Amino acid sequence: MKLLTATDAYIARLVFFPLVGTLILAAMLLVLDKMLRLFDFVAAEGGPVSVVWRMLANLLPEYLSLGIPIGLLLGILLAFRKLAMSSELDVFRAVGLGYNRLLRVPYMFAVALMLVNLALVGYIQPKARYAYEELGFELRSGALGASIKVGEFTQLGDRMTLRIEQSRDGGRELYGIFVRAETRSGTSLSVTAERGKFLATDDPNTIIFRLTNGTLVHDSPDYKTPRVLTFSNHDLPIDLPKIESFRRRGGGKDREYTIPELVRIGSDANIPEAQRNQTRANFHFRMVEVVMMLLMPLLAVALAIPPKRSTSALGVFLSIVMIVTYHKINEYGEDVGALGLVDPIIALWVPFALFSALIAWMYYQVAFVPGGQPIGALEKVFAKSGAAVRGLFSFGRKRSFQE
Repeated sequence: MKLLTATDAYIARLVFFPLVGTLILAAMLLVLDKMLRLFDFVAAEGGPVSVVWRMLANLLPEYLSLGIPIGLLLGILLAFRKLAMSSELDVFRAVGLGYNRLLRVPYMFAVALMLVNLALVGYIQPKARYAYEELGFELRSGALGASIKVGEFTQLGDRMTLRIEQSRDGGRELYGIFVRAETRSGTSLSVTAERGKFLATDDPNTIIFRLTNGTLVHDSPDYKTPRVLTFSNHDLPIDLPKIESFRRRGGGKDREYTIPELVRIGSDANIPEAQRNQTRANFHFRMVEVVMMLLMPLLAVALAIPPKRSTSALGVFLSIVMIVTYHKINEYGEDVGALGLVDPIIALWVPFALFSALIAWMYYQVAFVPGGQPIGALEKVFAKSGAAVRGLFSFGRKRSFQE
């Protein structure tokens, strides 16, 4: 019993480090790709840099849900490949530990990560995606102060114009300020100030623009001459421009609904059939993607073990190709089911059944057929192709030497 416990801990350590490394690498690559585009978007809208980090934080659940299955697959695959390459796998099998027993720890990882992924795609990701869309809306609408651009005249409402020469601290500190405001009765107010900042009030529709070291010119039809006032501090109330309220969560976008909401909408006969088809397709897509993780340990083992006296890494490459291809098939099945051309159950669960049968056959070949290699034919083609390429290079070097 002590040997089994030590074996489990050893396999867990072999799986854990490549799993975490792959997950972090995949998340970083996705974040870096999106971060550059978000910086361009926020800079174009004139928003503060802090918005980029908030938007990226709301995208992390989506990126993790994509990276977890790949990390699980590669973590188990690389662990068993190491066992096979070092002949430790043969030792385990010689002492009576078959593949089913060795998969106990990988399946613990698979079930735990499947539950994490279910929480992500079912509850966390929809709300985070909505928060991401809301930040983008607020940035475009100017609700975050993004409409205040340096060196340009900015309209605040119908009768106020603002221009600034310099902005610091993400738009919190403004310098070289000119403000022109008018009322319907003909009264006008012109202000220049050295610097200023916006302050919140109890009224969400009004903010205070606190100006420092400036001059105020107040004119009215009742005045014979405009009144001029020099001030060290002056608070100017500004009515925020009315902007369109952001839509409610969901709003026809299925990926913003949680799983219970998808079930409720998909079973409501009062909702139009087109929307129900979209909702059902998205629900089954999420479920298939989550349940698929139970197949990852079997696929990883089937592709991890190269032929004897071979160091081929074809299985690693093929595992990524298979998982990405299956994900794309699921996306196509979701689209077909959303259009109502095929029932979502058929469009998504039939490919899952076929994929499961293929993986089960591959695992059976490795675990129960002596010398079985599910990708043996591909390994031979890969080996011959590699030998041919090496022959061409060696021939080219030899000819070049002779010349």
